[in-house]
Formats: sequence, C-alpha cells, structure tokens
Amino acid sequence: MLELHDAPLAPLTTFRLGGPATRLVVATADDEVITAVREADDAGTPLLIIGGGSNLVIGDKGFDGTALRIATRGFALDGTRLELAAGEVWTDAVARTVEAGLAGIECLAGIPGSAGATPIQNVGAYGQEVSGAITEVVAYDRTTGETVTLTNEECAFSYRHSRFKQHPERYVVLRVRFELEDAGGLSAPMRYAETAKALGVEVGDRVPAAEARDTVLRLRAGKGMVLDAEDHDTWSAGSFFTNPILTAAEYETFLGRVRDRLGDGAVPPAYPAGDGLTKTSAAWLIDRAGFTKGYGTGPARISTKHALALTNRGEATTEDLLALAREVVAGVRDAFGVTLVNEPVTVGVSL
Repeated sequence: MLELHDAPLAPLTTFRLGGPATRLVVATADDEVITAVREADDAGTPLLIIGGGSNLVIGDKGFDGTALRIATRGFALDGTRLELAAGEVWTDAVARTVEAGLAGIECLAGIPGSAGATPIQNVGAYGQEVSGAITEVVAYDRTTGETVTLTNEECAFSYRHSRFKQHPERYVVLRVRFELEDAGGLSAPMRYAETAKALGVEVGDRVPAAEARDTVLRLRAGKGMVLDAEDHDTWSAGSFFTNPILTAAEYETFLGRVRDRLGDGAVPPAYPAGDGLTKTSAAWLIDRAGFTKGYGTGPARISTKHALALTNRGEATTEDLLALAREVVAGVRDAFGVTLVNEPVTVGVSL
C-alpha cells in the first residue's frame, strides 16, 4: 500500500483540477482498502475515495484528510456472470465482455472511470444503465464495520442515483457483479434512437455487439466524451449536469417558458420518466439558453463538441470551472425556470 503526503490530486482526475491531499493512500487489494478506511474512520480523519477520477471536482485548496485511491484489479468471467474489482478500468472491462461475445454493457463503452464508481451514479448512456445488468455490489459498510453484499433491489437504483449516492459516507464499493446475456455475439436490443440511426437499424433491433460498441465509441468521440490527453474537450467530467426530471405541473410551466422564449413551434425533448414525470434534455436547455458549444473566453469553457460538457482548456482552476457552471445554471433558470443539478461530485466546493 503506497502512502504519499501533500500529494497532488489534479493528475488523478479527468478535469486535471484541484489542490493536494494531506495524505494519499493507494490500495491495490480489498483488504488494503478496508484497512485504510478503518484507520481514517478510527482517527476521525476526513476520507475521500478516488477511483478513476472522472466524476470529481476538487477545490483548489485540495483535501485536508486522507485521499484513498482504489487501484484494485480483478476481472472474473464465468459464463454470463461477471465480477469486477472496484479499481478495474471500466472501458477496458466493457471491451473484454464484448470480445467474449456477451451483451448488456456494450453501449456503455468509452465511459471513463473505474468499475466501482458505476453503481454509485448508476452510470448510463445510449439506452443502457449498469443497473440493468448488476446483480450484486460488495461494499465495506463504514457504519457497521462489515463487508456487505447488496442485491440489485437493495442498491435502490434510479436515474443517476443509488443507495450509495444517497449515503455517500457509508459505503465503499469493493466489487461489482453482473449478469450479462449470451445472444450469440449480438448486442442487447438497441434502445436509443441516435445509436440505432448510426447503426442503420431500428430501435429494438440487435447488431453484433462489437459493432454496437465501436459505434458508441465513435459517437462519444465526436462529442469529446472519450479521453484524449491531446484534446482539451475531453478534459472534463463528461456530462456536467443531469437531465432534469419534471412533474406534470413543472413540465407545463416549462413548456410555457419555452413558447415565450422560442415561439409556439419550439418543442423541447421529452421522455417519459414514470409516475407522471417527464425528463428533458439538459444539453438542449443549455444550448437554447445561449450557452452554445465553445462558449466562454476564459480557461474553462463549454466543449466545442457538446454543450453538456464543461472543460479545462489547460490553465483553468476549479474556481474558473465553477464560475462557468454557475453562469450556466443561472442562465438556464432565468430562461426556462429549470434548475440544473451537477452530476460530478464536488469536494470542498459547491455550486
């Protein structure tokens, strides 16, 4: 177990932002993770868990406590059952399942970060969410001091949310188990119109899993959503805001604001979200509020490829990024009466 002091955290995040940690511990085995967590908890030391760093916004002052980098490895495939150690690189794990001819997470290719982070956010894209394939999550419960195994139902998954996100100080994910599908090398049915169109098929059709993965990677790359050190559009956390989910009353009010601003012919994206709820597009709201691709003149700007990604152009500070985020939130609220919620986890700062 590696231990460093006054350790830079910016290189451990995809934003490449944030100050140092008082102490950084890198754990490569589950027992090392548990030991580091217990030591911090017993000493009353603040603890920051870092996986792939793709969903973190760390303040410029850094973190006064112990930062625990989970670097465990483990990929175990038994038929259609998959178990991943929390530190496994997610996009590499997806590639290996596709190579094995299995379906279920192929449309989640290219998402940066670690496997252990995926259930926390209930990571999803292009018509798939990890909750559709996860069977169990093994985690260390800091409240009881025990290792627990939670079923899919016990994880309480919902849109970009879970039991782990609801109780961020309680659980440390150690392992994630999945049940995939053997469809003879074919993908799961396409659920997302953009993906189906790019593949030249209809929604509900299956295609070779490798073709689905490759198509998703191309779509993501076109939006700056595949990590590339040379491309500042990828110095981001991907989608910075979640898509708003509105009640029936909120949606009607929203439609009125849309008509007032854009005219009677304007139709915002709308998707059923259950129980009378409607999900709309954060990217659409941002763009129609005047924050178009490439918006900004400072070192933090909106991506030139996708309005939903805020980026570090190379010399930004976290405060630069937050200033841009606050400007976008205020602008969308003023234009449409909808308050955007940030998707990345903030550390030592807030919007």
